[in-house]
Amino acid sequence: MNRTQLTGRLTSDPTLHSTANGTSVCSLRIAVENMARGETGFIDVAVFGNPGEAAARVLSKGWLVAVDGRLDQHSWETDEGQKRSAISVIGNVEFLAAPRNATAGQEPAAA
Repeated sequence: MNRTQLTGRLTSDPTLHSTANGTSVCSLRIAVENMARGETGFIDVAVFGNPGEAAARVLSKGWLVAVDGRLDQHSWETDEGQKRSAISVIGNVEFLAAPRNATAGQEPAAA
């Protein structure tokens, strides 16, 4: 079984792009508290199709979201020949709470 559920806050505004066949993909990065020994972890998330388009339209930095999906690992080699890998989540996102002092699609007000 390859399934994960996470809750965290968006670290930046989502980005929307398309695959070669025209499918919309929304890319998110969330900060998840207490992932390892009390440390905050950062997870990349991809949401495809209409749900991804909705996420890109509504969400912004600071939103609290829940993510449900499968883990995806990809590997690459740097220009210096070092092997790297990263794990991301491919799945769905649920909008939980807007950033404090903000409404959907707007940055939080300056203090």
